Amino acid sequence: MAHRSRPGALRAFASAVLRSEGVPGPDAELLADTLVMAELWGHASHGMLRLPWYVARLRSGATQRVTRVTTARDTGALLLLDGGNGIGQVVTDYAVARGVERAKAHGVSAVGIRNSGHFGTAAYFTRQAAEQGCVAILCTNASPAMAPWGGKQKSIGTNPWSIAAPAGRRGVVVMDLANTAVARGKIYLAAERGTPIPPDWAADADGNPTTDPRAAIEGLLLPMAGPKGYVISFMFDILAGVLTGSAFGNQVAGPYEPDRRSGAGHLLLTIDVAAMTDPAEYDARIEALIEATKSGPQAAWADEILVPGELEDRAAQLNADGIDLTETTWQTLKALAAETHVVLEEA
Repeated sequence: MAHRSRPGALRAFASAVLRSEGVPGPDAELLADTLVMAELWGHASHGMLRLPWYVARLRSGATQRVTRVTTARDTGALLLLDGGNGIGQVVTDYAVARGVERAKAHGVSAVGIRNSGHFGTAAYFTRQAAEQGCVAILCTNASPAMAPWGGKQKSIGTNPWSIAAPAGRRGVVVMDLANTAVARGKIYLAAERGTPIPPDWAADADGNPTTDPRAAIEGLLLPMAGPKGYVISFMFDILAGVLTGSAFGNQVAGPYEPDRRSGAGHLLLTIDVAAMTDPAEYDARIEALIEATKSGPQAAWADEILVPGELEDRAAQLNADGIDLTETTWQTLKALAAETHVVLEEA
């Protein structure tokens, strides 16, 4: 059974719950917006089902209620920030603002972030930079989810990454993906829905492919594209964890772990389009690329050709009048509503 709620009502609910836990108003609104935008884009795996996880971490002290970002190193175009074990979304939002600011001043910027937390959907943040005329690349490390190629013990995170770029009259083009066959949140979502998963998504604790999401949670995620997914994840752990001085490998804790500090690290690279080329010429070129791509011959199984980010933009329009939540998610939100005395509205 699905429960429908309006996006605005979900934002207000999540924000009020977080404020009741001692999170400052602007930070609560930001975190709430990242969850609802994930729902609007059709990525429920990164949406409201995660709110109880974040609240549990706030209550245990694993995540600090008040996020205080400090500067560890500053060379102008390069900035190293320390998130102080605060809310990952708040830390990353601060980093994006600094990254765009420095890119506008220097043409390019690199912002490393250590001692942060899970930040939700990476595209939420790279889109912000693209909307301000920059190309942005954001990567993060995450808690162990897959084994190294040839191994059988999970020690490598999904370590997702996103690239976004301005797209002229098309708005923004953006990709956001984990280096496993699927994001771990989609396994949790399948478990909530009681639906099987494809056999190439995960393996059980013995390393055997499984279609049971519960067995997958206890087991391993499989890398995308075989060993390619593993090596990409490994290198992003270097960029986000080792290079920044944050946790790496099996030292990183996931958002579903209520009482361990995350230790997640991120790296943001930002390029000002205007520093590289004439913005009008860039717009014309990227629009030409998009048009040529979309107008190409279609495969027999396809209705049309999409460019990165287009699917999410359409989903946001379709879901604007209401978001459907699973029964399990709804019940966990109702429990939060009772605990915090915040009203949860159903459309």
